[in-house]
Amino acid sequence: MNQHQIIIVGGGTAGITVAARLKNADPTLDIAIIEPSEKHYYQPLWTLVGGGMFKPEDSGRDEKDLIPYGVTWIKSRVASFAPNENRITTIDGESLTYQYLIVAPGIQVNWDQVKGLKDSVGKDGVCSNYSIDTVASTWKFIRELKRGVALFTQPAGAVKCGGAPQKICYLAEDHFRRSGVRDSIEVIFTLAGPRLFAVDAYREVLEKVAERKGIQARFRHDLIEVRSKSKEAIYRHLDTQEEIVIRYDMIHVTPPMSAPDFVAHSELAGEGGWVDVDKHTLQHTRFANVYGIGDASSLPTSKTGAAIRKQAPVLVSNLLAAMKQQPATASYDGYTSCPVITGYDSLVLAEFDYSGKPAETFPFSQAKERFSMYMLKKFGLPALYWHGMLRGRA
Repeated sequence: MNQHQIIIVGGGTAGITVAARLKNADPTLDIAIIEPSEKHYYQPLWTLVGGGMFKPEDSGRDEKDLIPYGVTWIKSRVASFAPNENRITTIDGESLTYQYLIVAPGIQVNWDQVKGLKDSVGKDGVCSNYSIDTVASTWKFIRELKRGVALFTQPAGAVKCGGAPQKICYLAEDHFRRSGVRDSIEVIFTLAGPRLFAVDAYREVLEKVAERKGIQARFRHDLIEVRSKSKEAIYRHLDTQEEIVIRYDMIHVTPPMSAPDFVAHSELAGEGGWVDVDKHTLQHTRFANVYGIGDASSLPTSKTGAAIRKQAPVLVSNLLAAMKQQPATASYDGYTSCPVITGYDSLVLAEFDYSGKPAETFPFSQAKERFSMYMLKKFGLPALYWHGMLRGRA
């Protein structure tokens, strides 16, 4: 049985950032990361890959180059947790014990929850930005479409960055317009929710964007099936339970997402299957030596890398305090950010906290489309991610 002072489940954005911050604070800490993937992807870039601005490989780095120096990489997956015994079992049958546990495995993408999607994505006009294996198909189908219906979906429940499903819709519309085919294409954005964005300050400007672009927003539409042969998308209207069929020539699907199964079926899970943590301290509500961060956590905020950037220092501060038998003093206010790209030269940088009030970085109103914020998204934020966040410095 292998024992470590701190075990981090997940070597994605949250896991690497926290490991780097912990090592920067105390290089002597014995830390292990459980992560099966050879590649680490900066997933916010996938919107721009889908819009033809980057190649899929531009978004990836080797995981081995990102694991902080001195951190043990356990290249496996977690099968189960035994938090009362401070123990984890991997799918290889290995038992690992810890003094402190940080759960950061990210969000699970459930392709099979939409009938017909898993077998059709990447083919026959069906595309999605939500996998490195399918993101290239988005740009291919956007580029090839000259007439017909371009359909974009957003499911019920939490997804990676709540604004992302509409970003690719805006980019596609801009491409159609610049290519001279916009008048021959009907652009429809369907979403399970009742409005385009949760925060009013940004919702209002995004509604104007959709109206200006002539995009039809259809609310309370939850995609349940893709019939790729007949090019039909089947929805359930969440208010009337009516079945609605929309024919398409190209469809970008945002698949349903959830907490990973091994988390949702464990003692660590709370409502909805997420890791049940205090929304301010990130400490587990029932197991004092367990912490949760990022997309798999129960934190009631948008699931974004920007949120993790603010969560990580809080978790690290409170964990280090706990190791010294001191009280937790750092508090997370729910800050998150969603850079909503609205075209090839414009972006609305939405930043807000638990209260739903804007928590903006810059000394001007960000509830406005700006070229400067577009440049920040395209060049500034990737650099901040690779060289700042993942090194524990930003």
